[in-house]
Amino acid sequence: MINLAEILVFVTAAEEMSFSKAAARLHLSQSAVSQNIQSLERNYGVELFLRLGRSIQLTQEAINILPSARELLRSARVCEDVILNSKNELVGNVKIASATTSGNYFLPNLLAAFQKIHPKVKSVVTSKSRPIVLDGLLQQNIDLGIVGKEIDHKDIESFLIIEDKVILIVPEHHPWTKRDQISHDELYSQPFIRRTKTTATNEVLYESLKEYGIDASRFNIVSQLEDAEAVLMAVENGIGITFISEMMASRSLALGKVKEATLAGVDIRQPIYLARHISKSNTMATNRLWDFILENRVSLTHNMLDNLSQL
Repeated sequence: MINLAEILVFVTAAEEMSFSKAAARLHLSQSAVSQNIQSLERNYGVELFLRLGRSIQLTQEAINILPSARELLRSARVCEDVILNSKNELVGNVKIASATTSGNYFLPNLLAAFQKIHPKVKSVVTSKSRPIVLDGLLQQNIDLGIVGKEIDHKDIESFLIIEDKVILIVPEHHPWTKRDQISHDELYSQPFIRRTKTTATNEVLYESLKEYGIDASRFNIVSQLEDAEAVLMAVENGIGITFISEMMASRSLALGKVKEATLAGVDIRQPIYLARHISKSNTMATNRLWDFILENRVSLTHNMLDNLSQL
């Protein structure tokens, strides 16, 4: 009888292309990973990996076996899911990967509401880049993805769940706080804090600014920071102004640490999509959470903004 634990180790090592990374992902020792691989190779008389010093490479046999091994794990997961939920009480684990900063603010409120109804469903949330989220969905290593752009792939379905407004914020004592509107040209003279990391929000921001006739290359950039929270803190400390997710700025706005400035005629919104694989091997917990988000996305968004803005 085939050993599912060994199959899981093989698939993980193949995806990570590293025994040490596979060990970390599975919470095993590296020697345990090696032993599982060796046992599988010995029992079936195959060579799965070429050991090249510290690196490994899949053999042709492993490449041929990998799709069936993944399908076996998916089938086992479906079987386990049916057993766990046989008493008509929703049970399970949902892995979610978010490729947007906004998603990191949206998800806690969403999951808290869902787990009040289904307390035996556990969730694991990680922050990943959009390509890694897409790959994880395709390989079914993750159950749900939160992304800033709709995924166009035949095996992935995605739906718009919310739109996060991108706003202009300034330090609390900035002279613009006393004005109703700011003209586009006034942006160029102000110290500007730019986020360097390429994100969906950044892409939407600069594409939208261009559509409004605002030339971002003329900004007086005084600081460039990779992390969005660091950008927010820089504005709080009076270093400059910036554009940022309304979700992210909500708490600082409520505390009065930053202020929103209205840019004449400009309305920028970042769409946020929920995505999953169309496979029938999605668990009951995943499907129920998917339905819950789509059915309650409007009320969840309002509740989230209220929670974030509470002092």
